[in-house]
Amino acid sequence: NGISPSLSEKERQSAIDQKLTALKQRIRHEAWEDVLIRPFFDGNKYYAFVTETYRDIRLVGAPPSSIGNFGKDTDNWMWPRHTGDFSLFRIYTGPDGRPAEYSANNKPMLPKRSLSISLDGVAENDFTMVFGFPGRTNEYLTSFAVAQIMNVSDPAKIGVREKALSVLNGYMRSDEGIKIQYASKYAGIENAYKKWKGEVLGLESRNIVAKKQAYEAEFQKRVNARPEWKTAYGTLLDQLKEAYAGIEPAATARDYYSEVTPRIELLAIAATLQRLVEAQQKGSNYPAALERARTALRETYAEFNPAVDRRMAEELLALYGAKQNNSLLPATLSEARGNLPAYLDRVYAQSFLDDSAATMRILTAVPEAAATAIKNDPAYQLMTELQGSYQQGAGSRIPELQARVNNLQRTYMKAQMEVFPERRFYPDANSTLRVTYGKAKAYQPRDGVHYGLYTYLDGVMEKYVPGDYEFDVPEKLRTLYRTKDFGQYGANGKQPVCFIGTNHTTGGNSGSPALDAYGNLVGLNFDRVWEGTMSDISYDPDICRNIMVDIRYVCFIIDKYAGATNIISELKFVHPKKGAAKKK
Repeated sequence: NGISPSLSEKERQSAIDQKLTALKQRIRHEAWEDVLIRPFFDGNKYYAFVTETYRDIRLVGAPPSSIGNFGKDTDNWMWPRHTGDFSLFRIYTGPDGRPAEYSANNKPMLPKRSLSISLDGVAENDFTMVFGFPGRTNEYLTSFAVAQIMNVSDPAKIGVREKALSVLNGYMRSDEGIKIQYASKYAGIENAYKKWKGEVLGLESRNIVAKKQAYEAEFQKRVNARPEWKTAYGTLLDQLKEAYAGIEPAATARDYYSEVTPRIELLAIAATLQRLVEAQQKGSNYPAALERARTALRETYAEFNPAVDRRMAEELLALYGAKQNNSLLPATLSEARGNLPAYLDRVYAQSFLDDSAATMRILTAVPEAAATAIKNDPAYQLMTELQGSYQQGAGSRIPELQARVNNLQRTYMKAQMEVFPERRFYPDANSTLRVTYGKAKAYQPRDGVHYGLYTYLDGVMEKYVPGDYEFDVPEKLRTLYRTKDFGQYGANGKQPVCFIGTNHTTGGNSGSPALDAYGNLVGLNFDRVWEGTMSDISYDPDICRNIMVDIRYVCFIIDKYAGATNIISELKFVHPKKGAAKKK
């Protein structure tokens, strides 16, 4: 491939980028098409895609959040689920039917073919297939990497978010205004928290580290049996073990820094203003930087309560001081560990950053005066000290350590494909179009617990809490349920809502169409069960389930709830199972 093995990771990537740029120019494509080249198998192979990208996309409609996000934080990553998670968009093209930028002269796209909608749904063990653009998976990591994720990285991040959620929960339960103000922030923190908790649970319960170790033992046995493999890969696993041990302290420091500092909004405000200070110091377009800062600050202050943030700072900085290596702590924080509450009292009392009016007033000053006031603020100084101690310590070491891991992982991926020729390796997700197939299937996550294949509108009503942020139900939907006005979308007197399957999905698959064995649309993918979030690292069809909203519920909401019969008239409905039965 013309890439010298002696190049550093940075040099190697630069050389590859140059080759890919030249290659793109040689690949034949039309003026309205794009050429994308993406790495697969940890950079051992590259594939080119010629795509058409439609950029004029217009919103047609979406259900209210009490349907489209029913259950919100509580039900996130969970099954049973009762969320009507969908939106409708229409693609517009230029007059010639090709991709075009927005124009009033554009027209709705007329595809050569479109999916028919199944009114039969799916049954246990029916074939399902999902098309989508999954973001990232890591199926081929070593046992050392998985153990580090399971025992060190995930627990560290879980611990920080657990503290943060505890602080917010205390205030939100006692104050309705704070509950509303921090609802979105709470959901954002809890999202990854649940995911990591489920990931650890899955990896532990399925003994993934032990399974990886057995696989590696077989790998080493085969490598040792072939002289050419032993020369190339004989010490590879030992090198990977050493590399992961080497990066662990710095990676842990990164996890604590990246989890703690964004949770403390006073520090986040200071970080926003840092970009403004840098613009003033560099003399680079200060007015634009000022406008960006003002916009970001307005959004932050809209969901900011100084008392809540002061408590958050105390809890998280105490954790940071206890968990972070002493050499990575700024002198100010290290000295304050003996009396952190008093130190934070001074910071919050003397800083103007917890006062939106005062901060915005400072920004009206001439650039030099504004920058000086910001730099003299104690909260700003705490932020820069935390940032500096991390960047000069762990942050400066990570790029080199990670490059070493990446280099070895790429070699390990290449070696696996050579050493196990009988195994079919599918490439990890990288945001390119993928197809995942599986079955509609109930599951048993643990002893004594069994979850069914479907949820129904009955369950929505069982969860209904009038006026609740998460579980309120629109009056019209309650009326439709009470009168059983399900139209053609019901089944056996009930309205299906969601179902699960064994399709391997991840972040990026939300909205992906789910098809049946006949190629008809049966649902839209939007989530996974939390016991199966380990599928980003190790996919196991016994416990990994993707969650899909049944297309019949989508159409029921469009038709019966929204009354958008004009949209329904554009769709083609079929009964594939009835047709198949007749053929028999």
